Amino acid sequence: MTGEKIRSLRKDHRPSKDEDLLEPDEEAATGTFTASKTNNKSRASKIFSNHKLIKSSSTQQQQQQQQQQQQNQQSQINANTNTLSTSDVIDDNNKNPIIRTGQDFPVHECVFKGDVRRLSSLIRTQNIAQKDVHGNTPLHLAVMMGHKECAHLLLAHNAPVKVKNAQGWSPLAEAISYGDRQMITALLRKLKQQSRESVEDKRPKLLKALKELGDFYLELHWDFQSWVPLLSRILPSDACKIYKQGINIRLDTTLIDFTDMKCQRGDLSFIFNGNAIPSESFVVLDNEQKVYQRIHHEESEMETEEEVDILMSSDVYSATLSTKSITFSRAQTGWLFREDKTERVGNFLADFYSVNGLVLESRKRREHLSEEDILRNKAIMESLSKGGNLIEQNFE
Repeated sequence: MTGEKIRSLRKDHRPSKDEDLLEPDEEAATGTFTASKTNNKSRASKIFSNHKLIKSSSTQQQQQQQQQQQQNQQSQINANTNTLSTSDVIDDNNKNPIIRTGQDFPVHECVFKGDVRRLSSLIRTQNIAQKDVHGNTPLHLAVMMGHKECAHLLLAHNAPVKVKNAQGWSPLAEAISYGDRQMITALLRKLKQQSRESVEDKRPKLLKALKELGDFYLELHWDFQSWVPLLSRILPSDACKIYKQGINIRLDTTLIDFTDMKCQRGDLSFIFNGNAIPSESFVVLDNEQKVYQRIHHEESEMETEEEVDILMSSDVYSATLSTKSITFSRAQTGWLFREDKTERVGNFLADFYSVNGLVLESRKRREHLSEEDILRNKAIMESLSKGGNLIEQNFE
């Protein structure tokens, strides 16, 4: 009976066409073996059919529901993938980290490949100040890889120079480490330009805040502590005095420099005159030498070149002030019976607080320096600390 259309295996039943269980011209039912035995005790026979069983309505509904559930799950996964934030890196407790691709950082990808043409098209619509997972901006990457064309293109579109990566280094610091003089000069000029623009943009808000704030005098004592015996005595400390009157501010300090565990003391005053024009607002006074100097807005080509020489022959420093673990506590007074310290400052009754947990992290790089540079810089600093004249010294 192979290849025939089977109506029924029972001899006493003759189904109609509407009751057919099998349809022709369909795929074969896999693994179907049917044994038939008649009243005449004929031998059983195996039947192989090239027909497909008609599925019942309940079975079709179950399979449709399963397919619909699978489609919904796949849609949900795609939706979660598309809504993934580009600012954070998802890491499931370091078990299943999601590594971001070039689609998340298209400008970084162009800089990495040195594709200037594609970078020039993306730079108009993309955020050129975006940071990657290491905190590097596209300008960081261009400087570190020595891609000058990409770096100059980013600078032409005012890419930020002062921003730091996760290690605390700016693009200028990376350029000094790389040792490219032209790149250092370009970054230094752009940095000064952006600094001037930032000060000018914030000046109206600053003057408004100073007018609304009352006049005051603040004395700030700070020092460094160490668990090493007697080390705290040689660590730097200072007492800063801040005066505010109208829209003018003055800050007095005595600590000028701290190098090689040596403190250089002096008497400096930093003055901000809100009534003066922007180019004459900031003044530095040396009260011991009886001299002053205004902060320049424009520098000559010679001054810029001299500054580049100093940067290329000096250590690269990075200082980060962390306030994550900072705490405030009331200052105590008294020997036996301790109580909160309160004193009258001017016309006000002031409460005193102690600030603890302020962390200052300082890093230094000198891979761009030779042994001769290190020795020469050390001799220069020793001469300056003793009051010597840099011009009269010969360190070659």
